[in-house]
Amino acid sequence: MTLLSRKADYALLILSYLHQNTGGGNARTVADKFGLSPSFVANILKELAHHGFVAGHRGVKGGYALARPADTITLAELLESIESGFRLTMCNPSLPDQHHEQCSLAGACTLKGPLTVVHNRLLEVLRAVTLAELFDPNGSLSQPSALLSLSLLPATTTTTCRSEPATVTQA
Repeated sequence: MTLLSRKADYALLILSYLHQNTGGGNARTVADKFGLSPSFVANILKELAHHGFVAGHRGVKGGYALARPADTITLAELLESIESGFRLTMCNPSLPDQHHEQCSLAGACTLKGPLTVVHNRLLEVLRAVTLAELFDPNGSLSQPSALLSLSLLPATTTTTCRSEPATVTQA
């Protein structure tokens, strides 16, 4: 299981390419760079343009370029736009009802509350990461302060494992 769909993954690749190539690019060039279907890349570019992430330019030298600087776009914003909302589970009660698939165990589930907490904390992290940080070749995320401070569930008990040294007796 992956949290990013193929479309979201490709959208990130496309935006990364446009970030690195400030002159922009067209669907065919981007598709050739990553070995992707040109029509799939074109569809993703159209969707990215619809959501205001890229701007299209018509003509012989037409193509797409970032509509906004990558440091003003968060990973959460992109995923919520491209995926029509980021959901960790089908029954996440923190999201407004959008005709989601209903879980048959919703009435008896004891995990809905804790999973909502995890979902909200993941969103906090995704909102703290900009695309510029992801695209930084120097690895500014090598010390991800947002991730290091992430505690997905409140600690209820602390346990430590301590191994006792083995004793060997000789006869």
